[in-house]
Formats: sequence, structure tokens, C-alpha cells
Amino acid sequence: VGQYLQPTPQHHTIDRFWTAEEFEEIERLAYAKGFLMVSASPLTRSSHHADRDFAILKQRREAGAL
Repeated sequence: VGQYLQPTPQHHTIDRFWTAEEFEEIERLAYAKGFLMVSASPLTRSSHHADRDFAILKQRREAGAL
């Protein structure tokens, strides 16, 4: 989950910027709902970290942490 950034003036405008605390709350809620991996921050680019995140999930599963 990340902050929308308006790429050009022709795209939808930004209504507001979310705070770091709001992203932390989103992350907390997602884990509470059972999500196994959450990335929530203003500049999250989840596809850039997908390989790392899947490796972490695999390690956790193998260790019996999930």
C-alpha cells in the first residue's frame, strides 16, 4: 500500500498525503486480518521487493513461523 503520486497534470490530483502513522495503522490492520506479508509506506513499490518478500515468506513457512 503506497501513496498515490500524480504523474502528470492530466492525471487525477492528490487529495491529501497520508502520514507515516496512517500507513502503520494500515499495516497493523492487514496483519490482524491475516495477511502474511504487508508493505505499507508512502513510497512503497511492492513489485520491486516481491522477490525478497517471497523469500522471507518461504523462510518463515519452512521455519514453521506461519
